[in-house]
Amino acid sequence: MYLIDTHTHIYDQQFSLDRNETVQRALAAGVKMMLLPNVDVLTIAPMLELHEQYPDYTRMMMGLQPEEVKEDYKKMLTVMEKELERGIYVGVGEVGLDFYWDSTFEKEQLDAFETQLDWATQLHLPLSIHCRNAFDTMVRILEKKQDGGLRGIMHCFTGTAEESRVYLELGFHLGLGGVTTYKNCGVKDFLSHLPLDRIVLETDAPYLAPVPCRGKRNEPAFLVHTAQKIAEFLQIPVEELVTTTTANARDLFQL
Repeated sequence: MYLIDTHTHIYDQQFSLDRNETVQRALAAGVKMMLLPNVDVLTIAPMLELHEQYPDYTRMMMGLQPEEVKEDYKKMLTVMEKELERGIYVGVGEVGLDFYWDSTFEKEQLDAFETQLDWATQLHLPLSIHCRNAFDTMVRILEKKQDGGLRGIMHCFTGTAEESRVYLELGFHLGLGGVTTYKNCGVKDFLSHLPLDRIVLETDAPYLAPVPCRGKRNEPAFLVHTAQKIAEFLQIPVEELVTTTTANARDLFQL
């Protein structure tokens, strides 16, 4: 089995005591590639360090996560734009809009998001997009910016059937993770109507561990549980789901 975790933050401090063991558990579980999305300027160094340690099993993305957009966001974007010029990143992420906790920096988030969408277009790189409490605004921007060149993943997709249709029509893949295994997640109700060639798997570790690990710190090895549950919902062999989603991720990120 060859699984790709398309979104994991295992360079995070929560893994400082057992990072190497976390990687080994992932590999033992069949998760042979882990894509690392950046968060802010402080996460660049630990992310690079992890990739240098495991160059065969990790790839990196560069971006400014929406919750980290504050007064100094333009300075952070300048640093990240220079990083992208190095040509070592497979995607632009984690980027997006998040108005869940606070909309103080809504204007700045919009500017940062549009700037990073432009980077993705210019560099022909896929995106990892975070969207929370911002669907209508997100779609308006994506529709404006989509010139046929934008592609990527709607990370941690937990929306409605209609929202999935809109994102798919805009040319994006849906990232399904641990939340899909939760009893109150509505995605499973229309999972069978989603095109399998537009789904990828992710953990968002250390967050959102799947059933039966819910409540624990999430890690890439737990991706197996998400894959098994989604295959069960779809009534297909887990091997078929893994083969297809891995091929989707390879194609999208040119792995």
